[in-house]
Amino acid sequence: MKYTDSEKLKATMRGHGICVLIPTYNNVGTLNHVVSETKKYCDDVIVVNDGSTDKTIDILASIPGIDVVSYEKNQGKGTALKRGFKRAIDRGFKYAVTLDSDGQHYPENIEDFVKAIVENPGALIVGQRDLTNVDINGKSSFANKFSNFWFHLQTGKRLKDTQTGFRAYPLNNLYGLSLLTSRYEAELELLVFAAWNGVEIISIPINVYYPPQSERVTHFRPGLDFTRISILNTILCAGAIVYGLRVGTWKAIVQKRIFNKECRAFTERKGMRKDAAITLGRLWRSIYGITFFAFWSMVIFTPLTFVMFSFGNPTEKKKLRFHKMLQWISSFLTRRFPGAKTIYENPNNEKFEKPAIIICNHQSHLDLPVMMAVHPKMIFLTNDWVWNNPFYGRIIHNAEFLPVSAGVDTIMPQLKDLRDRGYSIVIFPEGTRSEDCSILRFHQGAFHLANELKMDIVPMVLHGAGHYLPKKDFMFRKGTITLRTLERVEHSSRAKELTFRAEASSYRKLLKSQYQEIASKKEKSDYFKSLILYKYAWRGWRTISRCKKILKALPSLRSFLDDENPEIKNVRILNSGIGVFSLLYALVNKNIQVYAFEENLKDYKTASETAGIPSNLHYIHSIWRGDDQVDGVAFEKTIILSPNGDSVMAIEKSGEI
Repeated sequence: MKYTDSEKLKATMRGHGICVLIPTYNNVGTLNHVVSETKKYCDDVIVVNDGSTDKTIDILASIPGIDVVSYEKNQGKGTALKRGFKRAIDRGFKYAVTLDSDGQHYPENIEDFVKAIVENPGALIVGQRDLTNVDINGKSSFANKFSNFWFHLQTGKRLKDTQTGFRAYPLNNLYGLSLLTSRYEAELELLVFAAWNGVEIISIPINVYYPPQSERVTHFRPGLDFTRISILNTILCAGAIVYGLRVGTWKAIVQKRIFNKECRAFTERKGMRKDAAITLGRLWRSIYGITFFAFWSMVIFTPLTFVMFSFGNPTEKKKLRFHKMLQWISSFLTRRFPGAKTIYENPNNEKFEKPAIIICNHQSHLDLPVMMAVHPKMIFLTNDWVWNNPFYGRIIHNAEFLPVSAGVDTIMPQLKDLRDRGYSIVIFPEGTRSEDCSILRFHQGAFHLANELKMDIVPMVLHGAGHYLPKKDFMFRKGTITLRTLERVEHSSRAKELTFRAEASSYRKLLKSQYQEIASKKEKSDYFKSLILYKYAWRGWRTISRCKKILKALPSLRSFLDDENPEIKNVRILNSGIGVFSLLYALVNKNIQVYAFEENLKDYKTASETAGIPSNLHYIHSIWRGDDQVDGVAFEKTIILSPNGDSVMAIEKSGEI
């Protein structure tokens, strides 16, 4: 059977549990037309007769197929909405589209609300009237602007139209809300309480009709209703501090979220996604870490440095004592990085008794203290930012670190002197920190120096520092930092036939392979658990709750996530939801291309708009149609997730299900 557009719309509304709710009070002139027109778009219409004294009862009785809720005494629009919501919930509906019975609203806009509900499940959809060419009196215009202002003040959110009655309410998200008022102002109260409880509020454009002033029927009483609205706004402003604090901040405290990674207060700025959201937990951890570091460097060690080198000669014994103190301070600090664990691996038992050129990948500001904790006789070639740092610059100078910008020829005498005194030279061949923790191209300078100074080379590999404190970020995360010391390469055994460029490329491959080995052991599904919450934090509490539910199931999902089969190149994930499982899978299995299919548009948007999606993850808004290939890509494995995304319903090694 071929359906008409209206039949398709009705079927969609039934499938998503959407009804239409029309509160009415003495609108006998327009009621029949409004209800009859609404019936063209929806079969499930609930009309609440709020104690009408005209012929409303007779009109409603003449219209077949509607659900009527009626009571004798007029109690106000707020009460009518609550009675209607209760009836809709009792009948199993999930959403109620409300429109007024005075003929202002066009029922054909119901289709726009249905579309918005499908795309934004759980949201409260508010119609935004176009009043540019509408004959609206000054009192109504002022009332709308007045209401918009107070709504913004009470919630921190902006809406251009808070007075329209054409809305779509998510009944499950609003169920149990206790309203203070029962009349016209209850609609504003519903918006404020919804915002306080984390319900997403979305505006969509709607048409509106205002009849000539002489034909209008209004129950708005300017003096009394403005007084009631003003009293309500006073209460809500107080509630923004008391009630709003209780349902927001206090809830966070009670549920131990105040210092967790998912507090939204510091997460979203004008819709900006942040790969590592600035949450209260990170803020507290960072303040503690920076304060702790500043205290020891500026309050303790800087004055101590001044005393040591301002009196007497800087003898070799004094310099060595200073380096040992610097090593102790570095070791002390690295053991106390908030939320971090530092692991030192030295499989070849390197003791640095013989000076060497130490090369290491560069990830974070923390690389220096992590490496200085290894041995006292380490000298770093630094950039100007470190050399001229106002906080610990004096320490750097007295530690005999050297600025790279001075030029190799200029600092060569100091380098030879340091070598002769038994000091190793630490160089980061990349020249800069990596933003994504990948190992960048190596410059040739380190190998040129090793040749000039006739020194051995000791490679080191650093993992985790870039995850804990990434480049262009001064906010600490949580994680594990690993520093592995590799086998020393004697100067005499270096391949003389290699150019410096070739040698740089060779050592880069060595460090990349070692880094990958560490990553393959460390970067399992549990490793990225906190990072996942960071990536989704900007979406707010409800999305975070879904993330936590999925992550809670990690023990049962770990065997599917930690895939080490080298033959698998492409994986298909069906019913991917908001993409938590798919994101984890792609982060753990970096060599596998992951194609995550999701039919629900809202979930797809949540997944695809997540910050910092890795390049091997591809979100697709579609259902799998049974094809073995998508755009020529053949899949070696297919994973089908449960509707909630917290379990695997089926998995096949081949493309066939």
